[in-house]
Amino acid sequence: MFKKRPDFRNLLHLTIRPLLTGLFLLSLIFTAFAQTDTTATAAQGGTDAAGGAATDGAATDGATPAAGAAGIPTSDEAIAAGATVFNANCTVCHAINSQVVGPALKGVTERRPLPWLLKFIHNSQDVVKSGDSYAVNLFNKFNKTVMPPFTSLSEDQIKSVLGYIQSESNKAAAPAQAAAGDGTATDGQQAGGGGAAVGGISSQYFTIILVGLIIVLVLILLVLILIISVMSRFLNQRTDLDEEDRESINRTTNYRKIVTSTPFIGIIIFIFLSIAVKVGLDGLYSIGVQQGYMPKQPIAYSHELHAGKYEIPCQYCHTGVMKSKSANIPSANICMNCHQQIKTESPEIQKIYAAIDFNPETQTYGNNKKPIQWVRVHNLPDLVYFNHAQHVKVGGLECQTCHGPIQEMPVVYQYSKLTMGWCINCHRETQVNAKGNAYYDKLLELHEASNPNEPMTVASIGGLECSKCHY
Repeated sequence: MFKKRPDFRNLLHLTIRPLLTGLFLLSLIFTAFAQTDTTATAAQGGTDAAGGAATDGAATDGATPAAGAAGIPTSDEAIAAGATVFNANCTVCHAINSQVVGPALKGVTERRPLPWLLKFIHNSQDVVKSGDSYAVNLFNKFNKTVMPPFTSLSEDQIKSVLGYIQSESNKAAAPAQAAAGDGTATDGQQAGGGGAAVGGISSQYFTIILVGLIIVLVLILLVLILIISVMSRFLNQRTDLDEEDRESINRTTNYRKIVTSTPFIGIIIFIFLSIAVKVGLDGLYSIGVQQGYMPKQPIAYSHELHAGKYEIPCQYCHTGVMKSKSANIPSANICMNCHQQIKTESPEIQKIYAAIDFNPETQTYGNNKKPIQWVRVHNLPDLVYFNHAQHVKVGGLECQTCHGPIQEMPVVYQYSKLTMGWCINCHRETQVNAKGNAYYDKLLELHEASNPNEPMTVASIGGLECSKCHY
């Protein structure tokens, strides 16, 4: 029988190594949770203060507003048609619940009678020139900004727009009444949430928890080292230990020998080469990838303000997106639709005036025009063919699919990679919306005949063929 001699120094490895491993795993777990949690969006409670009692603020002329909304259509078809007309013609200057260029439109069908609204929308200046006090006060209140006439719209189209406005007004009024009825919501609380964040603990709290755990684990590590030190001193004071045990307790580690050993040097070389190869491959894969590219433009333009706050449709400025390969850079005359009257004193608007040689005081144009040298943000290689109309009009994709949350960008940057692999993955995963689109009828028939149990994706109708993008 051999006597088993305890290696007291192994106690350090048996306690500290699992502790460090646990610390590393906890760091990975909590970092992953923190990054995942930052993608959760908080629920938006309450309603817009301007939308709660949105009125145009003009003095009434004594006429009795329409009692109810007689003559305004309420069918889903008419409201949907009205939404289309409204988005195409009205959103540049108007919103339902907030003032933009013109007044908020919430409750307008209750404030004014239907015949008055029809005349005003057809040609507001005719109503103003007639001396109608309500129209005159409204015109003066909004800095005499001329509302363009909509003589091309039929009476039924205008009624459908009013039906859409009335429907949206009712939707906005319902939550406001519910909040006022229960009397529990406060300025510092979200509706139904009591101010608690929806989607879990915020990433800030995860960071605090992670730091706290690291501190606790470091303290445990120090305590264990202290315990081992005390145990070593205690055992050294014992007189019943033989020399081999005492040597084991007081054994020291030769770090110089470890660092100069062949296995240690081999591990260091392997780690260095692995990092070098990884960095090299990442560099090769990133050639031509400009994700995150955010150039400074000659004129500061905020999509967050125009597309976000004022909800101007992308198609209003990028007029080619529905009918051509390119979405096109908006021309300066599109800017002038609003800024001939609005924010004329802004230094950035003055740059537009200088480019088109416009005098805001005399409202006249000169002949010394200069092009605005915009910096291209999204740029595909010349060997790639991409058609906006095919994706937006035929495919029904939203601009945010490729360009990200454009309505939240003060300065536009390239959100997606726009690489070949990124496009191919999209074609493999995107299901074709063939409902009500005769373009896909034959393709859908062929697909259901060959693969009845699988959804029809872009890839299944030839979206991975090389000639689709390269020819």
